[in-house]
Amino acid sequence: MERKHADRSLSAVGETFQLTSQCVDEANGIFAVLKAVKGHGVPLHVRYQTPGDDSGVLCESNECQMNVDVAQRSGIASYQCVHIGAASFCGSSVERVSLEEGILTEMQELFRTEERRTGHASEEEDIADHRHGYPPKGLGLRCMVSYILQKKKIPAVLPEDMRVPSALKDYPQHLCPNETVCQDCPGEVLLSDPMLITHNAKILTNWCIIKDVATYSKRCPQCGMFYRYQEWKDHLHNFNDHIILDIPLCLTLRNLLQVHTSMSRAVEFLRLTTGVEFPPPDTMLDAYLQFEALTDHDYKYSCPSCGDHPPVVIMGVHKHAASSLSENDIEKPPESFKGEVSVEEFWESLSKDMICRGFVANGGHNPFAVPPSYHFWAPWIGKNTRRSDTVLNTEFEKVNDETAVTEEKLREELFKLKDDVIRTLCTECGVDSAGSRSDLLLRLYNEMKSKQTYDKICSKIRSASGGWGVIMCPCGIVYSLKCSLRAESPQDFADLLLSWHHMPNIVIYDFAQALAKHTNLRASEKLPFSPFEGCLVEPTQANKELARRGQLEVPLPWLDGNSRQADPHGHPVTGSADHYVLCGRSHEGIADGDVLRKLSLVPQLADRVSSQISERLFAQMKKNDYFLNMSLPSTHLYQMRNIIHHYNENRADKLSTGSTGSSGSNLLTEAVLESLTRSRDDVMEDTILTSLTS
Repeated sequence: MERKHADRSLSAVGETFQLTSQCVDEANGIFAVLKAVKGHGVPLHVRYQTPGDDSGVLCESNECQMNVDVAQRSGIASYQCVHIGAASFCGSSVERVSLEEGILTEMQELFRTEERRTGHASEEEDIADHRHGYPPKGLGLRCMVSYILQKKKIPAVLPEDMRVPSALKDYPQHLCPNETVCQDCPGEVLLSDPMLITHNAKILTNWCIIKDVATYSKRCPQCGMFYRYQEWKDHLHNFNDHIILDIPLCLTLRNLLQVHTSMSRAVEFLRLTTGVEFPPPDTMLDAYLQFEALTDHDYKYSCPSCGDHPPVVIMGVHKHAASSLSENDIEKPPESFKGEVSVEEFWESLSKDMICRGFVANGGHNPFAVPPSYHFWAPWIGKNTRRSDTVLNTEFEKVNDETAVTEEKLREELFKLKDDVIRTLCTECGVDSAGSRSDLLLRLYNEMKSKQTYDKICSKIRSASGGWGVIMCPCGIVYSLKCSLRAESPQDFADLLLSWHHMPNIVIYDFAQALAKHTNLRASEKLPFSPFEGCLVEPTQANKELARRGQLEVPLPWLDGNSRQADPHGHPVTGSADHYVLCGRSHEGIADGDVLRKLSLVPQLADRVSSQISERLFAQMKKNDYFLNMSLPSTHLYQMRNIIHHYNENRADKLSTGSTGSSGSNLLTEAVLESLTRSRDDVMEDTILTSLTS
C-alpha cells in the first residue's frame, strides 16, 4: 500500500513515476532532467550514453556524485541516482535548432560582462573566451591595427562644419562597420552580420555625453579578420568601442595642448563646462593620440620661405624636458647594429602603439609598445629634407667619461634633478632619503667625497636623458627633432646633419668647435665642414687678433643670392659648397677656438639672424614640461612631434600670409622680420595666458 502523503521529490524512479527529462544531444547522450518534483523547475544535465558503461554515465549534481562514489566503494556498482534513472526511461528528444551567430555573440558578451563584474573570470578563461571573440589578440590584433592605420585615415584638413563644435549635432545610436566584404581576401567574401560589442557605449562631445550607444563588429568567415566602426565622416572617432569622441572635441583637445594645457586640466575644464564626469585623463589622452595617429599629417617640417633645404640653421637643446631614464631602462643594441634606423618604420610603430591602446585594457599587453632602446629610437626629419628613410642614431657609442666631470659641475647637474630622482638617488647610494630637497642635496654633497658614491652619482646624471635637440631655420620652423636617451652632445647634432640631403652652409650652435671636429672625424673622406674646419677664415694668430679687435669682416655674398658660379656640389639655394659652424652672440669670445666663428663677422648675418630663436621656442615648450615629463617615453616622444608639427603649421600659415612672393635674395631679411614678429607674439600670448590664469 502506498502512503498518500509520501514525498515523491526524490523517490525511487520506475515506469509509473519519473522525473521529467528530455534528450538534448542524442549523439553524446546528454539529457536535461528536472532536479526535483517540488519547487522551481530547475534542470540538471545528465550524461547517459551506454548502459553498463560507467565512463558514459554522469550526473551534474554534486550530491549525486558523492552518493555514487560511496555506493561504488561499498560494492554497489549498479547504483544510479534518480536523475540518471529518469534519463534511462526518457523516450523523447528535442528538435535540432541552430542559433544565429549574432545571438551567440550577444550571449557571449553577457557572460563575459557578468564574469568581469563578479571577478570570477581567470586569465586563462579570459584568453579562452576571446580566442574566437572580439577584440582579437595576437596576429588578429596586429592585422586589425594595421588595417585601421592604412585604410581609416582622417584627412589633415577637415570640412569646416566638422571643425566647429555644435550642440545641435545628432549622432547615430547604432555604430556599425561600413564594410560588407573582406578587404583582405581575394574575391568578394561577404562579412558576417553585425555582432553586438556593447549597447552602453558613450559619445563624448564639447557639450554633453551621449549614452546607451550600441557598437558592432563584423568578421570575415574565411580569414577571421575583424572590422569595427571607424567612420570619420560621421564626425566621430571610435577609440575603444566603448568611448567615442566627436571630432570637434578632438580638435578642442588639440588646441588646448597647443596653449600648454595638460589633459588632466582639459578633462576638468570639460567637466565644469558640461556638468558630467568624463573618462580619466590617461584614457582621454590615449583616445586623443589615437585620433592624431589616424590623422593623415604629412609632418613635412619645412618652412615655406626657406624651403626643404635651408642654407642657414640654428640648433639648440631643450634640457628641461629631460627624463630620468637609468642605464638599465634602455635596451642594449645588438652587436650588428651600426647606428642606422628606419625612420618611417620607427614612427609607424609608434602610430600603431597609439592605435592599439584602444584594444588593450590598462596594463594589458600591447604588442606594438615601443620601449626606449639604442637600436630602435629615431629622430624626426621631414621627408624632403632627409637623405633617405634611413637616419643615424649613434647614441650607443657615447662614452661616460666620469673623470672629465669636476665636482663643481656635478653639483650643478645634481641641483637640476627633480625631487623624486634625487630621493631615488639617495636610496641607491645608501643615504637617508627623508627630509626636504635641501636636506637630500646636502647629504649627497657630503657623500660625494666617497669615490664609490661620486661615480654612482656621475653615472646617474650622465645616463639621464639629454632632452630635445632641434634644428630650426631663422624663421622659427623646426626641421629636425631628436629626443636623446643620454646626455646631449655634439654627436646628436652630427647624427641629424649627416642624415640631411643637403648640409646647410651656416650652422649656428653653442659648441661650434666641438661639433665641427666631431662631424669631420666621422666623415673624413669628404669633410662636411670646410674650409678651415668650419671657421670663417684660416685660424692664424693674426686673424684671431683682428677678430678680437673687431677689425675682421668676412662677407658671404651668396647668402644674398649674389653667388658666383655654382659649385658642382654646392647647396641648391646658395650654390656654395662652403660649410661653416658659427657661435651665437651669447657665446662669442668665450673660447679662443671660437673667435673666428663669431656670427657678427658676417655682415649678411650680423643683426639679421637671431641665435636666440631656439631659446624662444624652448621658453614656450617649457610650459609643457609639467605634463610631458610625467608620461611614458613613447607617449612623450609621439606627443612632442605632434605638438611641434602643429606649431610649425601655425608658423607656416603666418609666413605664407605675410609673404609677398619673395625669392631667396631676401630670405634672411624675411627671417629676421619674422623673428621680431614672433617675439611680439610670444609676449602677447604670455600676457593673455597670465590674465586668464590670474
